[in-house]
Parts: sequence; C-alpha cells; structure tokens
Amino acid sequence: MSEFIKEYYNVLAVAPIFSFIVAQLLKYVIYAIQYKVFRKERLTGAGGMPSSHSSGVCTLVVIALRVQGAQSPVFALSVILAAIVMYDAAGVRRAAGLHAKELNRLRNRINGLIDEKRDNSEKKKDEEKAKELKEFLGHSPLEVVFGALLGILIGMAFNV
Repeated sequence: MSEFIKEYYNVLAVAPIFSFIVAQLLKYVIYAIQYKVFRKERLTGAGGMPSSHSSGVCTLVVIALRVQGAQSPVFALSVILAAIVMYDAAGVRRAAGLHAKELNRLRNRINGLIDEKRDNSEKKKDEEKAKELKEFLGHSPLEVVFGALLGILIGMAFNV
C-alpha cells in the first residue's frame, strides 16, 4: 500500500462500506433473477434480499472485534448499533413498507371506482399528483439474517 493509503486507511470504515455495496449488488442480481427484470432502483433502494444494512453493521461488529477486541468500547457500540439497525429493518421499516403497499392498493381501488365519473383531463391531473408510495422499505427476518451472515463472512475475510 502507498504511504498515503496506509496513513488514512480505516478498516472500520472501509469494510462495512464494502459489505454494504456487495449486498446492494447481490440484491440487484437476486431481484433480476427472481422477477426477470432489471430495476436500477434495486441498486440503491432499501428492502430486499439480502439486507445491506444488516450486512454493513455485522461487518463492522466483526472488524471491531478483530481489531479492537471484545472488551473495547468500539466493539460494544458496534454490537448495540447492529442490534438497533437489524431490529428496525425487520420491525419498523418492514411495517411501514407493508402499510405503503396497502395504501397503494386502496388508492388504486378507489381510483377505479370513481374513474367512471370523471373526464380524461381530471384523471390526468390526479395521476400526476398521486405518486405510488415506496413499498421496499424494510426486510423480512430472513433477509436480515442473510444480510447478517453476508456481513459476518465479509468481516472475517477482510484483511485487518
């Protein structure tokens, strides 16, 4: 490594970012295989298999353990952060995504019922205003587990 890289390289930052990117790329590929369509949004979007958030924080935990040790404050904070992130991904954000899905379904159903009474100009104005709510927000527990396993593997494989 060059002197510049050696001086400023921080494995606690680089490894989780790398892990996050790998998970996002896998998410894109898995979605393309599963649905037989390429969606650019899957490269940057939340939700889906595997959880990139879980992957990143689990890589951080493993790297912190390997570099700082089990008694270090960095390791303790990374474990707490990982627990919060994974709980949020499978809990709160997943529920928000399910709510968005149901709201989109209800809006489409209501629009279908009242479309018969409106002319085309009114329909076009409403369609421009109403955007679909984002449904890919959280993760199933399985997506979180696979993200965590990916993160652990990357953390163990990373050169520290």
